[in-house]
This record gives sequence, C-alpha cells and structure tokens, in this order.
Amino acid sequence: MNISELNLPKKSIDFLLEQGYTELYPPQEDAVKAGIIDGKSVLVSAPTASGKTLTATMAILSHLSKNKSKVIYLTPLRALASEKFEEFKKLEKINQDQKIKVAISTGDFNSNSHDLDDADVIILTNETMDAMMTFQKSWIYEIGLMVSDEIHLIGDSGRGPTLEMILTRFKTGYVGKKPQIIALSATISNSDKLAEWLDCKLVESEWRPVPLSEAVYSNHTITNQDRVESEGNLDRNRESRHKKAEIGLGLDTIEDQAQSLIFTMTRASSVATATEAGKFVVKQLKKDELEKLIKISKTILPKETEDQTKLVTKLADMVKNGVAFHHAGLDQRCRTIIETEFKNGHIKLLTSTPTLAAGVNLPARRVIISNVFRFGSNGNAPITILEYKQMCGRAGRPQYDDEGESIIIAKGSPHDYLEHYIDGEPESLESHILEDSSLRIHLLGLIATSSTFSSVSEKKINDFFSQTFGGLSDTALENKISERLKDLKEYDMITDEDGFKPTKFGQKVFWLRIDPKTASNITSDLEHYVKGSKHTFGSLHMITNLPEFYPHFDVPEKLQEYMEIIYDNFKHEKLYAQQELQKNWTKSLLILYHWIDGMTYSDMSEKFDAEPGDIFQIRRNAEQLAYIIREIARFWKNQVLVDELDILRQRIRHGVPEEYLDLVRIKNVGRVRAKILYKYNFRDRIDLKEVSVEKLAAIDKIGMTIAKSIKSQIEKVR
Repeated sequence: MNISELNLPKKSIDFLLEQGYTELYPPQEDAVKAGIIDGKSVLVSAPTASGKTLTATMAILSHLSKNKSKVIYLTPLRALASEKFEEFKKLEKINQDQKIKVAISTGDFNSNSHDLDDADVIILTNETMDAMMTFQKSWIYEIGLMVSDEIHLIGDSGRGPTLEMILTRFKTGYVGKKPQIIALSATISNSDKLAEWLDCKLVESEWRPVPLSEAVYSNHTITNQDRVESEGNLDRNRESRHKKAEIGLGLDTIEDQAQSLIFTMTRASSVATATEAGKFVVKQLKKDELEKLIKISKTILPKETEDQTKLVTKLADMVKNGVAFHHAGLDQRCRTIIETEFKNGHIKLLTSTPTLAAGVNLPARRVIISNVFRFGSNGNAPITILEYKQMCGRAGRPQYDDEGESIIIAKGSPHDYLEHYIDGEPESLESHILEDSSLRIHLLGLIATSSTFSSVSEKKINDFFSQTFGGLSDTALENKISERLKDLKEYDMITDEDGFKPTKFGQKVFWLRIDPKTASNITSDLEHYVKGSKHTFGSLHMITNLPEFYPHFDVPEKLQEYMEIIYDNFKHEKLYAQQELQKNWTKSLLILYHWIDGMTYSDMSEKFDAEPGDIFQIRRNAEQLAYIIREIARFWKNQVLVDELDILRQRIRHGVPEEYLDLVRIKNVGRVRAKILYKYNFRDRIDLKEVSVEKLAAIDKIGMTIAKSIKSQIEKVR
C-alpha cells in the first residue's frame, strides 16, 4: 500500500512523504486494515525494526485530525521515551489548522506542567503515567488514544504490574472514557490472549524489512537454521591470533564495510572483548575515520579530572580504535555518545551486556551472542527465547543491508541451541499483578482512588482485578485478594466498615507508592527511634536494606575488614533500638556513605569498583527512599527525624558533606566547586556576598562567568 492511499489528511500524507515514507511494510498495511486509522484498538506483535513506530504515527495523525482529545505514548524505559520524543517532535512541523504540541515527562527529562496540560501528544514512562494517575491530573480524563510500546514487558516482575494496572483502568473505563489502544509488542506465544484481554484486534507478523539469517557457531563451523554447515567467511588464521570466535566473526563483517554487535554475559567480558577487538578493528580504518574517532573520544572524558574513572578512560581510548562497550556501569552521558556514534557508523564494533537488547534501537549487520547465559542476582542463568529474539532482532540495517546475520557461539553441540533458541517459540507472557507485594500496592491504590465519596465493596475489588491480565484465569483470585486485604487492615491502612476505605495513614502510603508492608515495617522501626544523636549511618543502613532498594552490591571479602572499621566508627548512629548495623552490610551502603562524604568518582572506582552509572542508580534510588522515610516520620510527627532526613536527602542528591550544602544550592556550584570554595574559607552565601567578583573569578574553576552568576544569585541574601 502506498502512503498516498491512506485515509489521512493531505498535510499528514505530505509530512510522511517528507520523512521518506512511501510504501507501507506488510505489518503496517495489516494494521491499517485492522483499523488503526479508524479508531480501532489494535495489538501489533512483530519483530524489531518491522516499522511499529510508523504504525503508531499513523494512528496518532488520524486521531488528532478527528478528535480534540490527547494522545499518550507509553514506554518502559527513559532512554526509549527520549528517543520517541525526538521522533514525535517532528509532528510539530505539520502545518494544519492547529499546530500539534508534543511533550514528555520521564523523571529525567520533563516538559513543564503547563506544557503537559496543553500538549496533544505526551510521551511518558509507565511509572510516570502511574504517578500522573495517582496525582489525578485533569488531563488523564482527556485521553482518546493510548499507545503502549514494548507491551510484552508486562511480563516483567518489576515493571509489569504497573503497566497492567494502567491498561486495566483505561480499558475498563475506570479512568474517564475508554480510549483507543494501540499496543506494540515483540513476538510472543500468547499474543492472542493479550489481544483478547485488551479487546484489541491482533496483527501478528514475522515479517522483517531485512531478512534474518540465524546460525550457531561451533568448532570452526557455522550451522544455519536450515542445518546447512559452512565456514562462512570466517578466517581461521585471524581467529587463532586472538582465540575468540566472536571477535573473528565480528571482524569479518567490519572488513565487509559493515558493523557488528556482540552481546556478552558480564560487564567485564564486554570490556575485555572490546579491548581485544580494537587491536584488529583499528587496522581496517581510514585516516579520516581515525581523525573523527579521536574527536569522539575527547567528548567521552568528563570535564572534571577527578570524575574520570579508569573505566571511562578505557572507553575513551577504545573509541579511538573504532570499538566501544555499553553497560549499566557507564553514566547516561557516555551511553548516549556511544549509541549516537554507533548509529552514525563511526563505531564499527560494539560489545554490550543483554540489557541493550531491550533498549534503544541499535541495528548492526551481524549480531553475535557470545554466551546464552547471563549473570544475575541468582548467578548464571540462560537467557529466555524472548531475550534471544530481542538480541538477534538487532541484526540487519534497513536501507543498508540485504540480510541481517545472528550467530550464537555454542559451548558444545550446536543442535541444542538450534532447537531451543532458533526453532523455539518465545515464552508466553505471565502476569505478576497478583504476587503479594504487587497486590498490596495496587489494592491500596484502587481503594484510595475509588473511595473519595464512598467505600469500596470487596465485590467491586474482585470484579476489577478479574479484569486484569493476571486475574482472567486465576481461580484463587478472590482468596489472594482476601489475604492481602487482611494485611492492609493489620497495617492500619484500610477500614472495612460497610466496605473498604483508606485510613489517613493508608492514603499517605498510597501517595508514596511503596509496598504497604515496607511502610508498616518502617513505622514499627521509627517507634523505637533512638533520640539524642545523629543517625546518618543508621538511615543509610535502613535505606540499603529496604526491599525497594537497588542496585545491591555485596561486600567482597577484601572490604570486610574495612566495613568493620566503618561499623566501629558509626555504631552509635543507630536509627532505632533493634537495628543491627553489623548485619546486612552491602557494598552499596559503603558507596552511598562515601558519596555523601564527597568522595570522587575516580576514588570510588578505585576503592569499591563502583562506576558512575552504578553510583547514579544508587543515589537516585536512595534519595527517593529517604524521602519516603521522611514522609512517614512526618506523618507520625517526628520533626527531629524529618529535619535530619531533609539534610540527608540533600547530601545524597549533591554528594557532599553537610557543611557544603549552602554552597551547592547555588546554581553552577556543584560538588567540585563547593569543595574549592570551602577550601578558600567560603562557608555559605553570606561569605560569598562579601567577596568581590574579581577575587571570586580568580579562584580555580570559577572564572568570571561563574563568578558573576554566583554574585547575581546571592544579591538576594539578606
């Protein structure tokens, strides 16, 4: 089907043509026939790169041409939301009667509240959408079209239940009118069940714009999905030089003027593989390519020398050779640079842990899976078939490659790999909504949002959860709900007189979006609050031991003695009487404690093997949990602890000792400049008010521009 044949306004057609779209892919055409531009709800289950974004775009353009209601685009990841925002921002170029306004809210990157109110298209993470519903934003009742991207992640035990609750509320009309739903999914075994649950027409396709050749490598032989064996274009001599088949397979592709993506089991193996590959890739690069890579390399190093960890320095050096690695230890700035330059074709070979497969779209001609095991909290475990399909789905660049290639490196006979991964069907999605913690959270949420004027009956609760994906066929549904309602009553979060209503404490916990059991345990601990001393270490110990805290890093044996010294120094900082500070130590606790004391990234990397990406996750999560504890303390009128936690939250946010806090609150004065100013005996804003702008500018890392900014801000200090 030609784009010009679509039943869309001419200006929308012109826009799509300007973006380079001419003919619809088969899954896109099937989605049109299923009614996406006619207001019908549709689930599109198709491989990576099959054009699902254009499918959503057509639905959006059609909806906005006919309706005044809002469009919501949901994604599971912040990085994916940012990517979609850049894509959909182009819709603002359409010159129609009323200009389309596009906004985003993810927690990291946000349009302001007014922009969200006025926007026609809003890109949100699932968690942000949940928060908007909690806060009962008025515009959620104006949603006419909801697009849910990567909906197969409803089967994720962490993120899945939140998305499931959002979709249940909308598909049942629980929040305003029922919107049109466009759900976009990877290929899964029970897509028919998912479509039935959403009341969507199902468009299922295996079509890809670039044909995919799947194969297994073992003992110098490549066996493809048709069981045809060959050496392919693998150079045995090259392989013997570095003894890694995945690198030999990657180099073959690069010599053919294309890119390779290698998935590895661990962070360490991704770095080691990229390092080794770089020795060979660099020999294939032209002078102008090398010059460009040197420029890219310089952008990777942080501005502050003390923030340069060995890992980031290694990455910058590696990029000069045309290779890079990508994993959660890197901060978002580094990851964005690597993703951008791989897309641009400057980085020829990229290694990554499996997390990249579910993230932003980074296609390569050849994808190599070096190990079908991944390292997690429970040790090594095989990846799922769905994960494998997500990985190999990155193979083949539309408009560049005639074929994409995916190769598994087998440890033994290739036949088991062929039968399980290549011939196997992706796993069915399973709901986690009725698991204890999730059910407590969402039961309380349902009661709290439904009982503004009246109580909620148990029948109404059962009816609602019977319409969730997990509740459709669970014969024990009512019993599970009954048990969790008992929990909530025991925690004093709901009452059950003529139906269920939240208590004031229950309402508070609902707003905090935390497991009621965790909130109850925090309350119990705070009842035994130790008065008369600071509780900094005790608070951090509590935070890092909450079930909601992540990421967890265990204390290695080499740090055990150091941990004992820390304990001896701060055992007087118990938060509550029964707290056993010497138990449940984690490396995350050590990292967090030293972060708020101002330790540099480079020192933490050296001492604790902690990288910027890890530290970011630790401090972001810790700050949120410190806020939750603070709010529970405030509810129980413990003002001393409230004030203490306010200070702790600021220290977690900025990574500084308490005495630096007034300085870091000044715009453009971060932890590095605060440390320097303090060294020059500037303790607070009042001290800075007394100094001339010239003397301030002469201080290291300040300069005239920053000095003027500081002085203009503190003029308001009385």
